[in-house]
Amino acid sequence: MERPAWAPQGIDISVPSVSRIYDYYLGGSHNFEVDREAAREAMRFMPGLPKVMQANRAFMRRAVRFAVDEGITQFLDIGSGIPTFGNVHEVAHAASPGARVLYVDHDPVAVAHSRAVLEGNDQAAITAADLRKPQDILCAPELNQLLDLSRPVALLLVAVLHFVEDQDDPRAAVAELRDALAPGSLLVLTHASYEGIPLSEEEAGGTVGVYRNIKNPLVMRSREEVAGFFDGFTMVEPGLVSMPLWRPENDTDQEDPYAFSGFAGVGRKA
Repeated sequence: MERPAWAPQGIDISVPSVSRIYDYYLGGSHNFEVDREAAREAMRFMPGLPKVMQANRAFMRRAVRFAVDEGITQFLDIGSGIPTFGNVHEVAHAASPGARVLYVDHDPVAVAHSRAVLEGNDQAAITAADLRKPQDILCAPELNQLLDLSRPVALLLVAVLHFVEDQDDPRAAVAELRDALAPGSLLVLTHASYEGIPLSEEEAGGTVGVYRNIKNPLVMRSREEVAGFFDGFTMVEPGLVSMPLWRPENDTDQEDPYAFSGFAGVGRKA
């Protein structure tokens, strides 16, 4: 298998990556055939997966603009993935030119490509770290150089928590990050769930099986379980809802049914 010029040395391009599969769903080009094969297999069970990802990105952009409207100009995006059009720093800088954004990911391709995209940008950076180890994030030199945790920050956990299994205690990781944030900070979150998917749980389970087979289990949590991540935060209206229903900018009647899969919400730390 030929290694593309943009692929960092040392990564196994025969193993699928969640961030590169996500890139493929969004029409990106930083993915390998092994990623495309896994994505196509997942779409065999849930053909609307690209619509889910598009709804996810659209929610993220609305939430970033909301944060700026609330006076927040610092963003910590964990599990940021491979840069695509309409990234957090692009949306934030369009709304507030002085905004600062730190991306965090553990995928070497996502980190390498992000560094290339952000080269020369002194208001945005990326650090290689894992959500499951919050102290690695909080102690990262890039965070200390770019963000001031004594002031409110928007913490983005968009489409990442459903890749953290219960045995790795994702709620403790979120709580540790929450406790490091100043009052007035926001938690911006999306999470996969069987609820809202226009398929039976058995049918959607085929997609879950694909992720399990590539050793990146997709954990489908209930609305109540997702709401638990907001402990210590006060939910912003309209609360925890399907992604298109969170402060929509357009009529949602024509949205693809798959866009309503899973949940999205924003909470404010008191």
